[in-house]
Amino acid sequence: MPDRVDVLDSSTNRLPPGQIITTKWPVLHSGPVPPVNLAAFRFKVTGAVVRSLSLNWDELLALPLRETTCDIHCVTRWSRYDNVFEGIPVRAILERAGVRPEAAYVLVHAEEAYTTNLPLSDLDRPANLLALSHNGEPLTPEHGGPVRLLVPHLYLWKSAKWVTGFELLEDDAPGFWERNGYHMRGDPWGEERFGREDPVRMRRG
Repeated sequence: MPDRVDVLDSSTNRLPPGQIITTKWPVLHSGPVPPVNLAAFRFKVTGAVVRSLSLNWDELLALPLRETTCDIHCVTRWSRYDNVFEGIPVRAILERAGVRPEAAYVLVHAEEAYTTNLPLSDLDRPANLLALSHNGEPLTPEHGGPVRLLVPHLYLWKSAKWVTGFELLEDDAPGFWERNGYHMRGDPWGEERFGREDPVRMRRG
């Protein structure tokens, strides 16, 4: 059995401001679902690390698994309670690469040249996964399968679908939606949705 992390809010109010509850899982992304060739797949860790990594699909699957039970919150104002994800702990990847002291931010890379940015302190948490399944079923391509990032304490656009790597940085660098008006961090409880007025309308959640 994999290790488990439960990050559900034990208070009576689990719903961040401005959100509504859904039992469905809406499908939202900026373009078509990309094909992922597992024979050519590589998950890379580069930048301010002791050793760069390039893991193929089998090497990734050989790492220990963990379950995370969490709520998820989309910037488009829906929230979904009681999700169970299983995957590889992000910390296992970072530990294997070795984070250099100057690293403070991460640019997350995904298929189709998509990127999103995170403070290292937001990425390096026990609940965060390279998620492979949701509620006991493999992630479908529409929800980021075969592997997506899970960072449940931030808006879901930070949990990049079809993830392919981490680039550790000394300075923050905006990703795709952050360059188009979204907030640089994305805390649901602080309603950190947008960094400026007139945001783009499409979302990748």
